[in-house]
Amino acid sequence: MNAATAGASAGRVTPTLTRLGAILGGSAGNLVEWYDWYTYSAAALYFAPVFFPHGDQTAQLLQTAAVFAAGFFARPVGAWIMGRYADRAGRKAALTLSVAMMCLGSLVIAVTPGAAQIGVAAPVILLLARIFQGVSLGGEYGASATYMSEMAGRSHRGFWSSFNYVTLIGGQLVALAVLIVLQHALSRDQMASWGWRIPFVIGAALAIVAFWLRRRMQESQSFINAQVPHAERGSTRLLIKRYPRETLTILGLTAGGSMIFYVYTTYMQKFLTNTAGFSKDQATELSAATLVAFMLAQPLCGWLSDRIGRKAMLLIAFGGGALVTWPVMTRVAATRSMAVAFLLIFAAVLFESAYTSISAVVKAELFPTTVRSLGVALPYALANALFGGTAEYVALWCKSIGAESGFYLYASVLSAGSFVIALTMKDTRRHSRILED
Repeated sequence: MNAATAGASAGRVTPTLTRLGAILGGSAGNLVEWYDWYTYSAAALYFAPVFFPHGDQTAQLLQTAAVFAAGFFARPVGAWIMGRYADRAGRKAALTLSVAMMCLGSLVIAVTPGAAQIGVAAPVILLLARIFQGVSLGGEYGASATYMSEMAGRSHRGFWSSFNYVTLIGGQLVALAVLIVLQHALSRDQMASWGWRIPFVIGAALAIVAFWLRRRMQESQSFINAQVPHAERGSTRLLIKRYPRETLTILGLTAGGSMIFYVYTTYMQKFLTNTAGFSKDQATELSAATLVAFMLAQPLCGWLSDRIGRKAMLLIAFGGGALVTWPVMTRVAATRSMAVAFLLIFAAVLFESAYTSISAVVKAELFPTTVRSLGVALPYALANALFGGTAEYVALWCKSIGAESGFYLYASVLSAGSFVIALTMKDTRRHSRILED
């Protein structure tokens, strides 16, 4: 490809209907993947005694949180394998494979007997299924973030790519919605006995639909245009050698961003029952309400990043996270009002939205096409495993030793660290490596 042809390809504008169809296909599959992933956390209050029958509620939740963390530590493996695959075989191929893997993991959890029936094999199977899901999701984030950012278009890239987190949060919200419906339709004994399995069955069925949708998606023009030797596509050596600063930047941004995200989403449901004293039903409904508000804030913040830049949004997110986490968590722990708890949590996630809405596009804009999926997926998955995946475990451990406020400080410090990283980087809106429009 000569320079003139390359320039024409880079400047080619993707038709609006094609762009919308790609965003829809990528978003639908992303929602299903994250629904399957978060169903574990949403239903943990009910299945923890099934797989871990010994100890009090905190001990049981601590063990399920350990399995949750193990799934996170599988994500870097999936990010490396699937990131390379997406850069070599294409974004579409990687997205299709990842949703099929998630389907299988959910189905295994749904049909696995409890410890009372098969003893220690029950938690072992749960752990293995969760690790398999972690490998799937490790590849999903990089491929979907890359694909949606490449298909979004230069002038509205922040807005359209924000739907990566709209569907990520949407998956968690659907998981909670299913749980709320089941809580009202079934008795507590039925939920504890077999009702918690239903969300996993639904997840497996939805993944089949997502698989069909992704098979019909178009490949991104960025991937099609890339003219490099096959050996350089998805090369880990090339990523580390040529783009060390970009890789470290993603690690630093993800550390604080993932920690704060999991504080106010997956962990908050447990915090509301285990510390603040709300009932399980109240905690689930509060979590759902704040997630709806959080989800709706994503496109607005994504649109704003197209106007004022990505860097400014990151500074708002991490500066706010560092300042409000301690007072918000302390006040939520003390209140008994659902309205007050909602407003406090919503204020915190509004700051976080300034990061989550542009998380995908900021990372994708840092890398060229040939290592973009791997570059987005691998450092994100590593930092997410170290800080996001362990958030619940660290929080519950701090509580178990009587130093729960230490966790608030830990989260605030990580957010402050990400603020410093954001200060040192260029605004990717003006310095994007995504050339196609």
